[in-house]
Amino acid sequence: MAKKGDKRRLIGMVSEETGERIYYTSKNFQNTTDKLSLRKYSPRLRKHVIFTETKKSLGRNEVKK
Repeated sequence: MAKKGDKRRLIGMVSEETGERIYYTSKNFQNTTDKLSLRKYSPRLRKHVIFTETKKSLGRNEVKK
């Protein structure tokens, strides 16, 4: 379980080419405010592509305005 004062949050990494979400990582939101983008391996394409940060939750627990 996460600690109460923990600054790190879980984020999902989505592929720019295929749109699939394979990788998950944690990120400190106070130190890194911009979106994270990493070059990782995509097993579907069998090559390295850019994965960008997205929210871990798929919109299920979000409050809509």
